[in-house]
Amino acid sequence: MKKTRRKAPKLRMINRDGGFNVVRIGASNYRWRDPYHLLLTLCWYKTLGLISLGYVLANAFFALAYLAGGDGIENARPGNFLDAFFFSVQTMASIGYGAMYPKTLYANVLVTIEALLGLIGLAMATGLMFARFSLPKARVMFSRVAVITPYNGMPTLMFRVANERQNWILEAQVRVTLARSEISKEGDVMRRFFDMPLLRSHSPLFALSWTVMHTIDESSPLYGVTPEVMIEDDMEVVVTLIGVDETVSQTIHARHSYIAEEILWNMRFVDILSKTREGRRSIDYSRFHDVMPIGD
Repeated sequence: MKKTRRKAPKLRMINRDGGFNVVRIGASNYRWRDPYHLLLTLCWYKTLGLISLGYVLANAFFALAYLAGGDGIENARPGNFLDAFFFSVQTMASIGYGAMYPKTLYANVLVTIEALLGLIGLAMATGLMFARFSLPKARVMFSRVAVITPYNGMPTLMFRVANERQNWILEAQVRVTLARSEISKEGDVMRRFFDMPLLRSHSPLFALSWTVMHTIDESSPLYGVTPEVMIEDDMEVVVTLIGVDETVSQTIHARHSYIAEEILWNMRFVDILSKTREGRRSIDYSRFHDVMPIGD
C-alpha cells in the first residue's frame, strides 16, 4: 500500500492584525502579573472597562467600610449603602461634600485614606491614558500578496509597502526573513530562519510607496524552491520595517508576513505611479494590491 506524506499544518507567525500567532501551552498567565503592559496592549473598551470596574469596586469597598463604623456620615441615612457609596465617590474625586460630611474620628480617618488613594489612582489613570495616546504606532500598509517575477533577467521576490500617513518616515529600514520547517537527521522538526538580502533595504525618506525586492540567486534561501516545496515546508516570508516618524520624532515599527499561498508566481504588480496634467506625481492606492500576469 502506497504511503502518502502528511502535509504539515499551515502556520502563520504574524496575524493579519500584526499579532503574534502562537498558542502558549503550560505557561503561566504572565499578563496579569504585568498590569501596566496589559493595560497598554488591551483594546480601548477593555481598558476603560477595567478602570471603571476598579473605580466602582473601590468605592463599594469604602462604602462598606463607612457602614462598618456606624453612623459616621452627617445627613446620610444610617445603614444606607447608596448614601455611603455616593459619599465615597465625592471623597475619592475631591468633589466637595455638600450635604454629607464626616462627623466621627473613624470616618475622618477613612476620608484621609480614601483621598490619598484617590489622588494616587487619578495620577495613575491619567498617566496610563497619556501613555496610550502618545504610544507611537506606524500606519504602514503592506500588499496583500507578494509576487515572484523576473527583474533584470533574474527571478525576484517583490512586495509593496506604503506609508498611509501624509508625512515622512525617516531612515526607514526593511528586513526580510524566510521561515521554514526542516527535519533533522534524527527526525526532529525545527523552525529555521534565513536572512534574505534585499536590493535596497534602506530608504532615507519614505513617504509614498516602496517595492521591496529580493533576488533569487544561488545565495538565496529560495533558490531552487517551487510552489509545492513552499507549501510542503510551510514557508513564510516575515517582514519587519523600522523608522523614525518625522512628526513625533519617535521610532515606529511595522511587521507583516506572507505564507506560501500568498506568494504568487509569474505575476507582477500593476503600476500605480503616474503624473497629473500639471506634472505632479500621483499614486493610486486603490490598485495597490492588484497584480497581473507577466506579459499582459
